Amino acid sequence: MRIVVKVGTSTLAHATGLLNIRRVEQLCGVMSDLKNAGHQLILVSSGAIGMGIGKLSLPGRPTDIPTKQAAAAVGQCELMYTYDKLFTEHNHTVAQLLVTGADLSHDDRRDNFRNTLFRLLELGALPVVNENDTVATEEIVIGDNDTLGAIVAAHTQADLLIILSDIDGLYTADPHTDPAAKLLTEVTEITPDIEGMVGGAGSKLGTGGMQTKLAAAKIATAAGVTMVIANGQDPAVLYDVVEGRPAGTRFIAKEVAE
Repeated sequence: MRIVVKVGTSTLAHATGLLNIRRVEQLCGVMSDLKNAGHQLILVSSGAIGMGIGKLSLPGRPTDIPTKQAAAAVGQCELMYTYDKLFTEHNHTVAQLLVTGADLSHDDRRDNFRNTLFRLLELGALPVVNENDTVATEEIVIGDNDTLGAIVAAHTQADLLIILSDIDGLYTADPHTDPAAKLLTEVTEITPDIEGMVGGAGSKLGTGGMQTKLAAAKIATAAGVTMVIANGQDPAVLYDVVEGRPAGTRFIAKEVAE
């Protein structure tokens, strides 16, 4: 299978913004094992701004664009250094692709992005994709990597998009405040009732919440890609998702006309 894995800041970093070393090591180990099993993997990784915040010892997520861009520039270095080191230990080569909304909305640039991704997969590399937060401005303000993950999955005709978050999946209500909230294990259609269940943004360091994940599910499933939201606290959940065992919330792909 061709699998896109999107991992959020809350999975990669502690609340301090500093890298959660044990979890990232586990993530890279599991993804390497899945790659060894013959799957093609693309990693859409958040975390650059969050890691930059920790690296620069900032008190919290900055609100001004220049400081966000500075944090992204510092954090992206640490992020890719870490991925390169850990995947190399498992004999896999990573490649970095930084994109903006303009790259994906312009036909020629989007085709170049897709062609590069496909060639990297053919060469056996593991592409790591992130928004280019150091030069983009509108993407930092309104963008999110859940949507980017869905766009990448759609454009590469992936079989599966897995979004690792700090929650088990989509609940009927906010599980942090409603003890009666129930986990939805499968969603065949995103109805207004489903949309009414979501809350606001997620962690202090990240930008995403369940709203962005539902938006991503709409993009992915419309393109014929099944999407799963799962808890990234234990990266071994990827095995369950890939092998079709119950895990998180699975959004079933729509039939796409040839």
